[in-house]
Amino acid sequence: MQVNQKRRALTLAGVAGALASSGLFTACTSTKPVTGGDTFGPGIAGGELPPPAPREFRAAWVSTVANIDWPSKPNLKSDRQQAEAIAILDRAKALNLNAIVLQVRPAADAIYPSPIEPWSEYLTGLQGAAPAPYYDPLDFWVTQAHLRGLELHAWFNPYRARQNGARSPAAPNHISRTKPAAVKTYGKYLWMDPGEEAAVQQTLDVVLDVVRRYDIDGVHIDDYFYPYPIEAGNTAATGAEGAALEGKGGRGELDFPDDASWQRYLAGGGRLDRAGWRRQNVNKLIRALYEGIHREKSWVRFGISPFGVGRPDRRPHGINGFSQYDKLYADAETWLQNGWLDYFSPQLYWPIRQPAQAYGTLLDYWLAQNSQGRHLWPGLYTSRIGAPSKEYAPQEIIEQIALTRTRPRADGHVHFSMAALMQNRKGIADQLRAATYAVPALIPATPWLGRETPGTPSVAAVRKGDTVLLKLAAGKANATYAIWSRYAGQWRFATAPASRVDWSVPSDAKHGLPDAVFVSAVDRLGNESARIQAWKRA
Repeated sequence: MQVNQKRRALTLAGVAGALASSGLFTACTSTKPVTGGDTFGPGIAGGELPPPAPREFRAAWVSTVANIDWPSKPNLKSDRQQAEAIAILDRAKALNLNAIVLQVRPAADAIYPSPIEPWSEYLTGLQGAAPAPYYDPLDFWVTQAHLRGLELHAWFNPYRARQNGARSPAAPNHISRTKPAAVKTYGKYLWMDPGEEAAVQQTLDVVLDVVRRYDIDGVHIDDYFYPYPIEAGNTAATGAEGAALEGKGGRGELDFPDDASWQRYLAGGGRLDRAGWRRQNVNKLIRALYEGIHREKSWVRFGISPFGVGRPDRRPHGINGFSQYDKLYADAETWLQNGWLDYFSPQLYWPIRQPAQAYGTLLDYWLAQNSQGRHLWPGLYTSRIGAPSKEYAPQEIIEQIALTRTRPRADGHVHFSMAALMQNRKGIADQLRAATYAVPALIPATPWLGRETPGTPSVAAVRKGDTVLLKLAAGKANATYAIWSRYAGQWRFATAPASRVDWSVPSDAKHGLPDAVFVSAVDRLGNESARIQAWKRA
């Protein structure tokens, strides 16, 4: 039985669950390898000029639904919420991650002050109640992430209006009360109907409001379009749970109750069958989000993390499992082939050696669909480490990252979820930091959104004892400094946020001060300036 593993978190209790729901001067390497092996390891001989910067998207999802990752429970005081956020961001930075994907809309609600939707109960325990003392959590996360040189991507659930474990009543400004015709009951969920224009417009308005008001780096949506099917008569089941996924149990699946919007479509002359119409509804949302986001801010990237198995008529031999094409009406192949996204993070939540859903085979399938050359950053099920069932050894995740690095067009990955890295389950965080992430990395460039080279930074260098001190200044559009230092022919690489003014390059215990230091500026689309030599040892 194949289930969407991100859903399982909502039904598995305990710290070990937290399952899917919804060192600065280390040695540098060259760019991504084309063949096997991890070349993000020790330093390389350089020559007079530094090598290309390592580039890889390294992110983790931070789930707010059911308090999987943050905050640890509802109704914490604001200072406790902030302290937990800081701990997550500090761990991400210490691990040499470079992005956080934060769930800001779990169920038609908000973890920020929204003019459209109510405060989330996962913050305060009561939908519609603001944090106390008052603050803006999303602004806090964005500011603190950028101070650490981390990107912050805002993750929205497109259509879920109430999760089946929700406890508090709907607030007066929740869509189920303001636009009840746009919301349907499906099992124990409330679900916005993608065939209702009011539901589509609400999601668009919510996303674009955040793009306008917050300095986010990306917009991210997950795999909740039409709901995962539940078995007829089993209203307690979660969407992706149970025998309904493979049609077992003899009672069939409960169909989504969208008769009103379907009949309206037919009355207007629509000619698609019902499944095709549902897929068209989802496709319209995806395209509208992509175009709307970039009309507002050209540098904000749009990403999607769909279920990891493709449509049945295109799958590689031997691959089987749940069909999002037929059940969620998610035509992910069409989104890729039309370039309606900037990055694609399929949830590849199965082991390398599981034939029917083999990680490498699925990765290659999605790469083959990616005719527009968008970023492909697969989702990894890191929270299976220490899970109560179907457990991963840490080596599985490490091998999946190594395998991904052998595919030149797959230049990153995302961990589900941050809880496993915070808890360092079975030493996974230590192992990643020691080898897999020994070197920081720039986020890959996104040339289809802009190719203009940023201006070179202004850098002054002075020796102070056994340290080279840098004074840095960059243009407003820049997000990061890339810093190379050479010790006896070995180049080492570091990154610093553009907000930093002072930066120290220490002496090496064996070789003393660096022979040379080079600095460049990198803008928000990953474009790198010319490099300037800031220091040369006499």
